Amino acid sequence: MSHYCDLAPGHPFHGPYHDREYGFPVADDTALFERLVLEINQAGLSWLTVLKKRDAFRRAFEGFAIERIAAYGEAEHERLLTDAGIIRNRLKVEATIHNAAVILGLQAEHGSFRAWLDHHHPLSHDDWVRLFRRTFRFTGPEIVKEFLMSTGYLSGAHRDDCPVHARILAAGPAWVQRF
Repeated sequence: MSHYCDLAPGHPFHGPYHDREYGFPVADDTALFERLVLEINQAGLSWLTVLKKRDAFRRAFEGFAIERIAAYGEAEHERLLTDAGIIRNRLKVEATIHNAAVILGLQAEHGSFRAWLDHHHPLSHDDWVRLFRRTFRFTGPEIVKEFLMSTGYLSGAHRDDCPVHARILAAGPAWVQRF
């Protein structure tokens, strides 16, 4: 079975994501929200499709501005469903808007989305899935796993012998930190 570390290097879309983002700790709530939205939109599609549409997602969702997206009404919802640059799935669009509002609540209660994640870390994958399903929309086991691996909360983003793995370890992802 091929690993992402075998497929991504040198690829115009996968390569930069693999080398600079995948598995590295993410501190910024906007970047965490973007990653969650992208993982949700990947469901049923290839990651390459999502990466190719990433810039269009950023434009359509105003740079993933959480507060703005949480306030989206019917006009913005319809605008998104007619935007050919993004994945026009009603459930995924609704989940993005809903989840933005949820994150605002988490920020009010915990100070940030990241602080909420840190508050619950470490959990098993199954416990993370249960927590995400109680908290967010459109977050099944694979979406939760990829979101948490991609943001440094679960191990497994890279093989141990991948050159990027050492850089991730040096960045101090949550899955190696001892509490």
